[in-house]
Amino acid sequence: MPDLQDGESVNMQGSGSKPYVLKNVGGVYSCTCPAWRNQSHAIERRTCKHLRKLRGDAAEEERIGGELPAKPKIETGETNAPALLLAERWDQIVDPTGWWLSEKLDGVRAYWDGKQLWSRLGNLFHAPDWFIAGLPNVPLDGELWLGRKKFQRAVSIVRRQDKSDHWKEMRFLVFDAPRLEKGFEKRLEFVKESLSAAKLPYAQAHAHELCQSLDHLRQELTRLEALGGEGLMLRQPGSKYESGRSSTLLKVKTFHDAEARVLKHLEGAGRHKGRLGALLVEMPDGTTFSVGTGFSDAEREAPPAVGSSITYRYQELSEGGVPRFPSYVGVAESPQPAPGAKKERTITPEELTKSARRFELSDGGSNKFWEIAIDCTEVTVKFGRIDTKGQTNVKSFADAAAAAKHAAKLVEEKTTKGYREVKN
Repeated sequence: MPDLQDGESVNMQGSGSKPYVLKNVGGVYSCTCPAWRNQSHAIERRTCKHLRKLRGDAAEEERIGGELPAKPKIETGETNAPALLLAERWDQIVDPTGWWLSEKLDGVRAYWDGKQLWSRLGNLFHAPDWFIAGLPNVPLDGELWLGRKKFQRAVSIVRRQDKSDHWKEMRFLVFDAPRLEKGFEKRLEFVKESLSAAKLPYAQAHAHELCQSLDHLRQELTRLEALGGEGLMLRQPGSKYESGRSSTLLKVKTFHDAEARVLKHLEGAGRHKGRLGALLVEMPDGTTFSVGTGFSDAEREAPPAVGSSITYRYQELSEGGVPRFPSYVGVAESPQPAPGAKKERTITPEELTKSARRFELSDGGSNKFWEIAIDCTEVTVKFGRIDTKGQTNVKSFADAAAAAKHAAKLVEEKTTKGYREVKN
C-alpha cells in the first residue's frame, strides 16, 4: 500500500468540492476532513476513511494501537438512512457573492425516495396518501415545514402514525434532486418544473436567489431573523449533490461584534510560520479565547499590540460563554478596561429579585417555579419546587445584547413546556 514519508502530504478528493489534505508529521498522520478533526481522541490515535483508503486498514490499526472504529451503518447498508448532503458552517471568509441564497428552514429534513418519505436517520414518515399524491417517482430532498418558530409542532405531527389531517398544516419544501447528475441550477430547475406541472397542494420548490454581495447576505439575514427565521443557507453555483458534509453547502446564522483585550501573540504554523498565528484575547468578564482568522498578511506581520483592544465577530456563544467561530475585524476604537478596573454599577440582590420574571408549572403532583433576571451581561436563573429556595445558576456574556437574546430563548423554551408567567 502507498504511504507518506515524514513531512509528506497528499490530496484526496472527499465529499466536498475541495480535496482533503493527508499529512505525516513525525509519524502523526492527519487529515483535514471533518471526521478526523471532530474526534475526541488524541491526534496520534485519530484515523478516518481517507487515511484507511491510503494506507490500508491493517496499517492504520497497527499505527493507532487498537481496533479501527466501526464503519457507520450507512456505509455498510444496515440502515435506511439516506445519504444526504449536509452543510458546513460559513466561516465568514468565503465570499458569498454569486452563491445561491435561501432561508434556513426550521423544520424536519425529509427525503422522498420516489415512493415514501424518510427522515435523515432512516425513519419512515407516515404521511397520508393525499399528502404525497402526485410527487414524482424520483428522489427529492427537502424539509417538512410548518412555519417559522413552529418546529416543535412540526415534529409532533410527523411523528404520528395515524396519517391524520394534521398533515394539512404541513408543506414539503423541496430544494434538491439528489440522483440528477447535473449542477445545482439544473437540479433546482428540474424540481421547479416537476412540482409546478403537477400543481401539488402540499409540495413546492424552496425559493432561492443569487447573493449579490456580503452586504446583501447580512441584510437578508437581518430581515429573516426579524421575521422569526432561523438563518440562511448558501449553495455553491454549479455544485454537485454529495453525501456527507460539504463546503459547497454552508449554513449562516447571526453574527455579533464585540471587543476583547489582547493578552498574547500566538506564533503561527505552516504558511504563517514566523508571524502571527492567532491572538489570545480576554473578554471583559475574564473569559479568554483565541482569534485566528480574519487577518490580512500585513496584519499578521504587524499584529495589534499586547494590551490593545480589538473588535471581533462571532456567531454565537458556547454553553461556557466562549464566542464560537471568532473572526478578527480590526483594532477597537476604545480600549477595554483591564481586569480589576472600575466597572459599571451592579444592581443589588434586592433589585435583581424585583426585576426577575417568575414562571410556574403545575402538572399533576409536580409544582415547580422558574425565575430569570438580567443584570447587564449576566443572566441569573433560579428554579426548583414551589415553596423551596431552589437552585441558582448565573451565566455571563460578552455584551448585554447577547445576554438578552439568551434570556429570551430560555423564556421561550419554558413557555413551550407549559410554564406560565406569574407576578412576583
